[in-house]
Amino acid sequence: MDWRATGDKVAPMTNPGTPTFDQLRIFLAIVDTGSFAGAGRRLGRAVSVISYGIANLEAQLGLTLFDREGTRKPQLTVAGRALLAETRAIAAGVDGLRARVKGLLDGLEAEVDLAVDVMLPAERLGRVLRTFAETFPTVQLRLHVEALGAITALVCDGTASIGVSGPLALEAEGIDAIAAGSTLMVPVAAPRHALAQMGTIGPGAARDHVQLVLSDRSRLTEGRDFAVISRKTWRLADLSAKHALLREGVGWGNMPLPMVAGDLAAGTLVRLHLPDHLGGRYRLSAIWRREAPPGPAAAWLRDQFVELGRDDGEAMAEV
Repeated sequence: MDWRATGDKVAPMTNPGTPTFDQLRIFLAIVDTGSFAGAGRRLGRAVSVISYGIANLEAQLGLTLFDREGTRKPQLTVAGRALLAETRAIAAGVDGLRARVKGLLDGLEAEVDLAVDVMLPAERLGRVLRTFAETFPTVQLRLHVEALGAITALVCDGTASIGVSGPLALEAEGIDAIAAGSTLMVPVAAPRHALAQMGTIGPGAARDHVQLVLSDRSRLTEGRDFAVISRKTWRLADLSAKHALLREGVGWGNMPLPMVAGDLAAGTLVRLHLPDHLGGRYRLSAIWRREAPPGPAAAWLRDQFVELGRDDGEAMAEV
C-alpha cells in the first residue's frame, strides 16, 4: 500500500519511509514545548513550516503522531507515545556524534588510556575520573591499575598515554614526569600477629616474621626489592589480596594509610612501630612519553592529579 495524507489523517502503509533528522527535531520540539508555535520559536521557524514538517513525518511513517482535534494543544497519540523514547535516543545519538566529531576536529582525543599506581588513594582517583566524565563526555577512558614498574612499562610501550607512577618512573629513559603528591606508607599487622602483641618491638625483630610484599608484573624491577627487611617474604601481585592476608594475620607489611585507615580505627589492623622501619612517603609522579605529549583530555587528567597532590605534605623517607 502507498501512503496518502489528507488533512490530519494519514492512511496506513506497509513499508514506512525514512524520516529526516530535521523532522524528528520538529517532533521533539512540539512535545517539549507543548505547541506548534512553541516549537517554531525554539527552532526559529514559522508555524506553517512546523506544521508542514510534522505532516511530512506522519506521511513518511504512515502514522498519526498528534491528535489535533478538539484541543488547542496537540496531544500525542498512542503511536506518538510509542515512538517518543526511540526518537529521543536517535536525537541523543546524533548529538553525541556531532560532539565527538567536533572534539576530533578540535584535537580532542577519542579515548585516553590511563595507568595508575595501586598506591594512589582510591578516593582521589574516583574524584578525578568523575569530573573527567563530566568535562569530557565524548572521550572514552581505559584504566589500568598496576604496581611499581608496571605503570612505567605501560607508558613506555604506548599502551597508556599517561600514568601516575611511583618513584621508579624517574629512572626510565624517554619519560617526562611532574610531581603528583605522595601517599603515606605504614607497617601494619593483625592484632593477633606476634609483632602486634609485643609491648616494644626490638630492632631487627620484624626480620624473623613473614613480610607480605607487593611484586611487580613488569620486568623493570626484576631482581630488586623495595622496603623489604624480612628474611621471609610472600610475594603478591595484588594489593587487595595483600590487604586481606594482613587482616588474617598471615604476615606483616607496608600499606598505604588511606587504604587501611578504617582498619586501624576499627582495630582489625594495628600500626607497627618498628625502630628500624618507620614507613614513609611513597612519592607519585604524573608521567608521559617525551615523544608523545598528552592531548587535551590526557593533559587535563595530568594537571588534576598534580594539583590534588600539592596538599600531601612534606616528604618523609621515601619507600
